[in-house]
Amino acid sequence: MSVRDGASALPRATNGGLRRWFSTLLYTHPRLLLVLLLGPPMLWLGVVYLGSLFSLLLQSFFSVDEFSGRVVHEFTLSTYGELFTPANIDIIVRTTSMAATVTIAAALIAFPVGYYMARYASGRTKALFYLAVMLPLWSSYLVRVYAWKLILAKEGILNWFFDQLHLTWLLEAILRTPVIGGTALSVSYLGTFLVFLYIWMPYMILPIQAALERVPPSMLEASSDLGARPRQTFRHVVLPLALPGVVAGSIFTFSLTLGDYIIPRIIGSSRLFIGQAVFLHQGTAGNIPMAAVFSVVPIVIMAIYLTMAKRAGAFDAL
Repeated sequence: MSVRDGASALPRATNGGLRRWFSTLLYTHPRLLLVLLLGPPMLWLGVVYLGSLFSLLLQSFFSVDEFSGRVVHEFTLSTYGELFTPANIDIIVRTTSMAATVTIAAALIAFPVGYYMARYASGRTKALFYLAVMLPLWSSYLVRVYAWKLILAKEGILNWFFDQLHLTWLLEAILRTPVIGGTALSVSYLGTFLVFLYIWMPYMILPIQAALERVPPSMLEASSDLGARPRQTFRHVVLPLALPGVVAGSIFTFSLTLGDYIIPRIIGSSRLFIGQAVFLHQGTAGNIPMAAVFSVVPIVIMAIYLTMAKRAGAFDAL
């Protein structure tokens, strides 16, 4: 072997030995491997998410000078006091009630769909169900919302469908209903509810289906063998085991409805939701402290909801 070949082989041997040493170090110290794997994403999460959340909470304790319109960086609770005005309370109640209604309706529709997918559908049928549930998520969010605006418009296909069935009188009666009605479905709370329900439905079906998939068929057979009626089996066996999936789906639908500002802006009346209030205060009015206070509201509501769900035992079967 020449001197040049020996010199080139030395770095290769050194690199190979270094790799073996590092591999042995990771194998003998699994916690170090865990830190190296989870360190970068956790650091990113801590800086970007928790850092921005802390900045948001900090901004909520500031106020805006009424004369100059500038943010006063002094600790105060006056902005939180402004949150409890009748107009702002109306926004919170409207958003929370819409989120609760959408969540309940989504659960009632998604449960039988998820149960059929988990217990009866198999092979190609199950694949078609998965495709039907996931297909809307493959298109743009804005495209789906604007498509629903066209569907719910006065000249839309839904009005045409009611007209073909000679049920225009029923649609007009619904639109004359106080609170939920309007001049058309596209500018009514009912239309907003339908679009919310459609957009977030996959996030309710999939967790419920996954939870029901894990229910052992032997438990259902044992319940039947012990003399339980189908209603009793559903209440005492299926529902408790599927409850974590329902709660997981409700977390998605409830929280996403609380914070959404695009759907109420495109479909519905001019009355604000929390997401719109945050957008207007931060982008239009320049009142960042008030926008931060409104952003804290969904966090508090979700914290209360998760606490109640935990006390009810919704996470015990996880």
